[in-house]
Amino acid sequence: MSLKLVLLVILLVTQVASEDTSFIYNGFQSSHLYVDGIAELTSNGLLRLTNDTKQQKGHAFYPSPIVFKNTFNGSVSSFSTTFVFAIRTEYPTLSGHGIVFVVSPTKGLPNSLPSAYLGLFDKSNNGNDSNHVFGVELDTILNSEFADINDNHVGIDINDLKSATSAPAGYYSGRELKNLSLFSGYPMQVWVEYDGVKKQIDVTLAPINIGKPERPLLSLTKDLSPILNNIMYVGFSSSTGSVLTSHYVLGWSFKVNGQAQQLAISELPKLPRLGDKKEFKFLTAGLPLISVVLVLMITLAVVFVIKRKKKFAEVLEDWEQEYGPHRFKFKDLYFATKGFKEKELLGTGGFGRVYKGVMPISKIEVAVKKVSHESRQGMREFVSEIVSIGRLRHRNLVSLLGYCRRKGELLLVYEYMPNGSLDKYLYNQPTVTLTWSQRFRIIKGVASGLFYLHEEWEQVVVHRDIKASNVLLDAELNGRLGDFGLARLYDHGTDPQTTHVVGTLGYLAPEHTRTGKATTSSDVFAFGAFLLEVVCGKRPIEHIGEHETRILVDWVYACGKRGEILEAKDVNLGIDYRSDEVELVLKLGLLCSHSEPLARPSMRQVVQHLEMDEPLPDLSLLSLSSTGLTFGYHEDSEGFALSYPSSMDKPFTHITNTSTTTTTSIAESFLSSGR
Repeated sequence: MSLKLVLLVILLVTQVASEDTSFIYNGFQSSHLYVDGIAELTSNGLLRLTNDTKQQKGHAFYPSPIVFKNTFNGSVSSFSTTFVFAIRTEYPTLSGHGIVFVVSPTKGLPNSLPSAYLGLFDKSNNGNDSNHVFGVELDTILNSEFADINDNHVGIDINDLKSATSAPAGYYSGRELKNLSLFSGYPMQVWVEYDGVKKQIDVTLAPINIGKPERPLLSLTKDLSPILNNIMYVGFSSSTGSVLTSHYVLGWSFKVNGQAQQLAISELPKLPRLGDKKEFKFLTAGLPLISVVLVLMITLAVVFVIKRKKKFAEVLEDWEQEYGPHRFKFKDLYFATKGFKEKELLGTGGFGRVYKGVMPISKIEVAVKKVSHESRQGMREFVSEIVSIGRLRHRNLVSLLGYCRRKGELLLVYEYMPNGSLDKYLYNQPTVTLTWSQRFRIIKGVASGLFYLHEEWEQVVVHRDIKASNVLLDAELNGRLGDFGLARLYDHGTDPQTTHVVGTLGYLAPEHTRTGKATTSSDVFAFGAFLLEVVCGKRPIEHIGEHETRILVDWVYACGKRGEILEAKDVNLGIDYRSDEVELVLKLGLLCSHSEPLARPSMRQVVQHLEMDEPLPDLSLLSLSSTGLTFGYHEDSEGFALSYPSSMDKPFTHITNTSTTTTTSIAESFLSSGR
């Protein structure tokens, strides 16, 4: 036999062996996986991709390269994999992004970003055909920039975090789709299969105890030959955001040219118990000592319970059981705020006091708003709206995390914003002056959040109290619209029925004061006032002398009328600003302040104007008269208690029409408290 023939035989044998690569890990005690970032192999055999840290990523890859393409025709061979995963989060209704099964040209993804990028890509390469990456994401955050369908979905990713196809997490039992929560904390199994002949990808998900469903959750016809290289690496990527989360893989099986071997579920390592506590060392000191300690502890516990029973008493009705994940224990909120001490007070509003808190176990920072509420009328509808608003997910909204009920008192728990409210950076000679680029980013962020409320969520949410004091700034000074205490929800395509006028003087649309109906258009009017106050650094209505009041929209209009609209900008901006952007926002503020609702843009159009994707209409015909631009109230309005807006360090003030009929919206439920 010639040397050339011998080498050819060796090459073919090696190629066949490589193309039939398979492995199985029923736990990772003896594995030699390549890990980087914060990923680790635990002592009991778990692959832990993340470890309760913020803004981090972790990768784990099978250490050897795998041949994916057929030598003779260059097509990708069939392959399949199955793995068991679990996502544990410190908070029951929030998670820190997800897990991706990934096929990559490299072992590890060194230039990738955490958070929304899932440790796969970064801003520069996401969506590039040169990535040659195939992945199946188990994503627990809704990122509108990647067109995610919800905050609990499975997607097939090809070189891009905008999934080629995706579906809400669940599994088929016959024809019925049963929902699953990816971050429930319980293990689930995933099957990913590629048919190299049909060019079809199937993804199936199920709880660990029911076996593989017959019908896959996702199917996509796609030839992976242009995507995958001849030699690739397989593994997992995961990342965290602002919520402490641990991502686990319990077992993994993979095979090229065949079906991956079934995992032995009974042999997989155990996850840490939810709420595990370290055992006290003194339990090993002997039965007599244990007995004494137990008696002492029980006695002290009984005394403690009796003394604190009233202090921590709550109101809990049967119908609230379905809202369990959104309900906080008063005791936890009490200790989080150090007993609601004055030094933890963030501000005082028209409906309650707001305290900073740190949750005892998770260490999550929160803002707790205490609201007096004597009436039980409409409470069920009220709590239902709170829970609905708690499901809002957008990077420019302050998350309403949940609630707690006590006799005569309601507590709302919000995500904490470390830089406080926007108004303290605008008025009264602020110690920190925001640059124009920071203000413009805040404006665009709030516009994006309001557009999400009006059009992108499952219901229409009318905020009804848009103003600088209700825009909070996170650690990076991004604007987050908050305080949904007056928000109203209704279905798309229907008309709002609320007839109770609420809001703040200077932000109320004229038709709202006449009809009592808050609409998306009245929100746009308030947003117009907000635009002007951010650019000008002035409140919508201000006393500038003993007997003189300045209406901000009047003043800006007058500047524009004489061709000097940039004179209205905040003097603290100095010269470091873009005049075209400042002029755009001022004119857009005037347009949003039009007295006729139909003449105002929608928030979709506002976002397009701010991104300069759509030019502003001609404003030369815009006039200011008794029926033109209006400022949130009419001289003939009666029954109003008028007051000016205030910053977070002073009481919130609102306008209340006491002569109209109360309905069971969030606003009406607040107002029925008899504040």
